[in-house]
Amino acid sequence: MPGAAGDATLPVSASAPIPVLEGYERWAPTYDQAPNPLLAREERYLTPLLVGVSNKRVLDLACGTGRWLARLLTHGAECGVGVDYSAAMLKTAGSKSVLTGRVARADCENLPFRVCVFDLAICSFVLGHIQDLLSLARELASVMRPGSDVFVSDLHPEAYARGWRTGFRDGRTACQIETIPRTTDEIVRAFCGTGFEYLSEVSLRLGEPEKPIFVQAGKSESFAEACQVPAVLVGHFRRLSLPTESRGA
Repeated sequence: MPGAAGDATLPVSASAPIPVLEGYERWAPTYDQAPNPLLAREERYLTPLLVGVSNKRVLDLACGTGRWLARLLTHGAECGVGVDYSAAMLKTAGSKSVLTGRVARADCENLPFRVCVFDLAICSFVLGHIQDLLSLARELASVMRPGSDVFVSDLHPEAYARGWRTGFRDGRTACQIETIPRTTDEIVRAFCGTGFEYLSEVSLRLGEPEKPIFVQAGKSESFAEACQVPAVLVGHFRRLSLPTESRGA
């Protein structure tokens, strides 16, 4: 499901969560229209780390509307591709000139690529929508080159525990999307068990640069309290050895 375009929001009151695919199909038409403070915070942290991409082949896993892929291509990535399972999200992504012909519908747990293709992968706000985290890590291990970097981000487990959820407004209705809260230990075990080295993880809190987003949304009164909660979890992994299983071309 979409991730790189972002999918974590502040607390949302809604009825029972809706299935992931249905949620993103419904969200796609308005997905890029409202700024998201969690995505802004993630970008503020990751952007300085993603310099020097001119000779890299990049993968935007669960790309959504292509936020990260567009950014990396604009900054000179050699080539790149985004995959997602939501046709509606991909339609929005594909309408952007820099992404034309660079996005495809695919399951993150069954990637349609050869071994050792990519030098850099971004997996943004998607782990909570994946049923089998180990399968996703194995797929990434297969398609990433030795020494390649993988950055993953997600809604922080403490934020989830405090009621923060992935959600959006469909007209006047507040909709919440099904999410599986992931702990740091779960993520590290999945990646380190499939051929990745665990380099770092960081818990990000919102800050003053995100305040205008609250003001624009008419939620200024909740900004100070939101800044007290670890909001975004970001992990950095590096591919070690060659994949043990081969793929076809």
